Amino acid sequence: MSAERPRLLYVTDLAYPAKGRRYCDEDIYLTARLRAHFDLALCHPKDVAALMDGFDAVVVRNSGPLLGHQSEFDAFRARALASGTPVYNPLGGKADQAGKQYLLDLTAAGWPVIPTVDRVEDAHLLPAAARYVVKPRLGADSLGLRIAPAARLAAYAGDDVLIQPFIDFAYEVSFYFVDDDFQYALNAPDPRNRWELRPYAATAADLEFARRFVDWNGLGHGIQRVDACRAPDGELLLVELEDHNPFLSLDALPEDDREAFVGALTTSLNRFVSADTRCALPS
Repeated sequence: MSAERPRLLYVTDLAYPAKGRRYCDEDIYLTARLRAHFDLALCHPKDVAALMDGFDAVVVRNSGPLLGHQSEFDAFRARALASGTPVYNPLGGKADQAGKQYLLDLTAAGWPVIPTVDRVEDAHLLPAAARYVVKPRLGADSLGLRIAPAARLAAYAGDDVLIQPFIDFAYEVSFYFVDDDFQYALNAPDPRNRWELRPYAATAADLEFARRFVDWNGLGHGIQRVDACRAPDGELLLVELEDHNPFLSLDALPEDDREAFVGALTTSLNRFVSADTRCALPS
């Protein structure tokens, strides 16, 4: 880190047309607040490899699905690992950073996730359902997601997809963490409107559920969002663990909670750039 204020390269796609959200508003707000503590420049995800030199850390925020810039991200990742440039979130995440394999692994291990397989031949291992969700293994933001009638599942599925039973859940809920510390929870009471969110009072059991996945991922630094659904039997099931660039829905929070989150993020980033955070993957 330099002797002056930490220098951050903040990665965002301000023009990404996210369904039901405005990436640009969230990142304009966050960067305006972070500039009080850091020297900061914004960067499109396709340009980060060329611009990252001279910064103390790269902060990946609302950069959009990797499908839109996979080759550029791969180049940035390789360069960061080779140079030891600190990246926030760290690049060793085992969840969405690495694709959707973790849903298969956690299903096989008996964790509370939506049951997932990757072959039509294994659909019998899933709970019986009238419909199934078929989505790309490397998908994001519902890109490529399809609902398949059980009788036509083979026609919808193909290579590099995940298959899950369609669950008539009560609602979705997301738990937001900075480093290992829980910050807030939001839920979407109407399953048809994923991004119409309101504050959610998480119970001790809810937080035990969410923290289990954060502990499993073992990032140590960064922002993670644990997305879950409330199944018909009342159990929470993991939908995804977003450890790459989770949208934060800060506009759904009361002002005091937004302030608390900004404070937690500022503290985390200061701690991150002050520590020995040379980029490396876990052994």
